[in-house]
Amino acid sequence: MIGKIFLGVIVLLVIIQLIRPTPNSSNDRTYDIATRYDVPQDVQHILSIACNDCHSNQTIYPWYSNVQPVAWWLDHHIQEGKEHLNFSAFTNAPLARQYHKLEEIVEVVEESEMPMKEYTYLGMHPEANLTEAQKQRLIQWARAQMDTLKANYPADSLVRKRRG
Repeated sequence: MIGKIFLGVIVLLVIIQLIRPTPNSSNDRTYDIATRYDVPQDVQHILSIACNDCHSNQTIYPWYSNVQPVAWWLDHHIQEGKEHLNFSAFTNAPLARQYHKLEEIVEVVEESEMPMKEYTYLGMHPEANLTEAQKQRLIQWARAQMDTLKANYPADSLVRKRRG
């Protein structure tokens, strides 16, 4: 009986390897944050090592993303991350939402909420463990973008409308 259960589990594990999520990789940069905002090379580097895998349309997948059910778990994290913030679609959002997302960048970096601990567990993505200098640079950059928006747009256009 135990042999049949073991064989069944092995067959199931082999079959699920054939069911893969759609890769999160697009070269469409139409609404990328860099199309409207100044993203200096150092900031782009920080975003690429600590943010873009979950917050853009260009995930760089680790080797273990080829193993199910891990790939489904990663895909769920990526889709959830992009729902909250997607640098590849950033300028397609209303101006008030863009401003709010910049505010949130400041908040989550100050509170060390991002990158998520799951992203750096067990030595994975060690480059995403941002130094204090990198955190401060990212915060400084986001605040500068907010200041630019405040200087160029009416204040009421940067406030999200409350939902009824």
